[in-house]
Amino acid sequence: MATWKGKSRGTLLGFRIYVQIIKKTGLYSAYFVLLFVALYFIFFSFNSTKSTYYLFRKRLGYSPIRSALNVYHSYFTFGRIQLDRIAITTGLKHKFTFEFDGIEHIDNLLKQRRGGILLTAHIGNFNLAKHFFEEKHSEAVVNLVVTDFEHRQIKDYMQSITGSSEVKIIVLNDDLSHVFKMKEALAKNELLVFAADRFLKHSKTFKAEFLGEQVKFPQGPFKLAARNKIPVLFVHLMREKNFHYHFYARPYKSEEYTSREILKSYLDDLEKMVKKYPHQWYNYYDYWNDFS
Repeated sequence: MATWKGKSRGTLLGFRIYVQIIKKTGLYSAYFVLLFVALYFIFFSFNSTKSTYYLFRKRLGYSPIRSALNVYHSYFTFGRIQLDRIAITTGLKHKFTFEFDGIEHIDNLLKQRRGGILLTAHIGNFNLAKHFFEEKHSEAVVNLVVTDFEHRQIKDYMQSITGSSEVKIIVLNDDLSHVFKMKEALAKNELLVFAADRFLKHSKTFKAEFLGEQVKFPQGPFKLAARNKIPVLFVHLMREKNFHYHFYARPYKSEEYTSREILKSYLDDLEKMVKKYPHQWYNYYDYWNDFS
């Protein structure tokens, strides 16, 4: 996998424009504008277009024409999910429905009083997970472990219109201060959430097969779980038709509680999600290191 640079797309102006469109003319108007924004990215974001085409053509086996059409669908779906996030956090949550699949596994995890690790990926819309925990597990304390938090100005602007998130943030730092924060959180029976499908330069990695090709993954989340025998869930929040979101939670079950085995199970689960929701996979760079 080509090393991810640790920076996500987005500009403050873009957020401001979409917030105003949603507030003044509604969500459908914002979706309409997005039709043209997605088309813009097809032609003016060549690297991400190329990598997304590769996903559909080489890793999922689509035809050339179908792959090209699905690149546009992917961009549009990504934008729509960002708009949903703005809409839900600015008072339009009633327009959406939510489905809880495997929520009992979170109940079982919390009852063990050992904390827990939730492994997700850059797929779907896990940024909305706080709404699931507020409704079903208001007592759960969730810590999102991040390597790139949103650009500071976008984060501050979003908080100015939506309020502070109830999800806590633990930032991975060079001084390793995050290690003590994670241990403290687990000791309090809190949950740690990792998007474990990316790594940054200088990170220790494992190499494993994903969608038929070898890819590198960060060792940290998997070693942390294995060394301390911490309960693990694979979690995803996926958008479906008619403003419906589907929350998945699946437990890691194995007699061999090793980091490699946890990684293998994680990738098996993630492959199923990518194949079921191919337009919601948002690693817009040379993920399989195929272009170098």
